[in-house]
Amino acid sequence: MKVTRAIVFAALVVALCASVASAGADRLAIGQPAPMADVVMKNIDGGELSITGAAGEYGTLVMFSCNSCGSVLAYQDRIAMYLNKFQEAGVGVIVINPNDPAQAEVDSFEGMQQRAKELGFEFPYVVDATSDVARAFGATRTPEVFLFDADGLLVYTGGIDDSKDPEQVTETYMADAVNALISGDEIAVKESRSLG
Repeated sequence: MKVTRAIVFAALVVALCASVASAGADRLAIGQPAPMADVVMKNIDGGELSITGAAGEYGTLVMFSCNSCGSVLAYQDRIAMYLNKFQEAGVGVIVINPNDPAQAEVDSFEGMQQRAKELGFEFPYVVDATSDVARAFGATRTPEVFLFDADGLLVYTGGIDDSKDPEQVTETYMADAVNALISGDEIAVKESRSLG
């Protein structure tokens, strides 16, 4: 019986991590603008914010994330560290949770507020209540990154780095892309695979 419960739990976690998937949707292509950028979503501070409203001097980093996915849990400290740093450097940041809280209570608005407080998020964390924004991006995993330049065009998409284990990271795709964006250099790796 315990084995069966473990299998069911594992299947549920996989389903939650993939809950942003949409059949037939392609991930947004490099050079494209953010879809549904003016849609306002509820932020953890109680206000409302759109992707456009989150834009920074150098561009905007959009991340699809949640509280329930094991991959997000493996990255949560790095997410907080990097995104706080990026926002301070002039890159707009918005993290979007498209997961259904009915599937996992930890993905509720209150759960999002608690997670942000625990990890020290200094950036917006908003609810995509219908998952329509995630579908428009073709986001299929959490965490998944979409970085836009100051003109609003996609310049990097994919993962944070190349390992869920911070001790095993050899490629810091997201940080490299953001640093290149800020310095005005060419982004060497424009697409990578999200490990969500």
